[in-house]
Amino acid sequence: MASDRELSDFLKSVEKRAFKRAVYAVRDDDAALDIVQDTMIRLAENYADRPAAELPLLFQRILSNATMDWFRRQKVRSAVFRNFSEFENAGSDGEDFDILEVLESLDGRAESESAAETLSRAQILQAIDAEVAELPQRQREAFLLRYWEELDIAETAVAMGCSQGSVKTHSSRAVHALAKALKAKGISL
Repeated sequence: MASDRELSDFLKSVEKRAFKRAVYAVRDDDAALDIVQDTMIRLAENYADRPAAELPLLFQRILSNATMDWFRRQKVRSAVFRNFSEFENAGSDGEDFDILEVLESLDGRAESESAAETLSRAQILQAIDAEVAELPQRQREAFLLRYWEELDIAETAVAMGCSQGSVKTHSSRAVHALAKALKAKGISL
């Protein structure tokens, strides 16, 4: 049985990586934060009596399930709520309404970087993030679990609910696709 301290330490160690994984999946920071928080709560409430060694795989499985639940809820909501495109003629000044401009003005305030090296590194990381986000879902999931979460093939297979061969295939395809896309952009790591 994991002690309260072990559970707390585990959750602290996994929160940032789990958030990044959820952001890649749902492409919405707020939704990703909700998913990770729900995952942590479910783990603490339902699996605190498990040994500390089982927590990483349980957490990854709960996170995957919570992400799928989010997608199911979004599908239902999209049938009920209006699309942004329906707001196109809703500009108050007779101008066209652009939701992207509104969202960008709210939270897209870019802070200038002073050092060229810092800027270059940020651009490379952004390019990598964009390419990871473009991977098919199963490839992205396998890639993040294997190389971000550092799970072995067997653990990744359990977390994804598939065979070890599938994990190897998805991981390999993800790595090759990322290498090809980054090379095309002139990025070599």
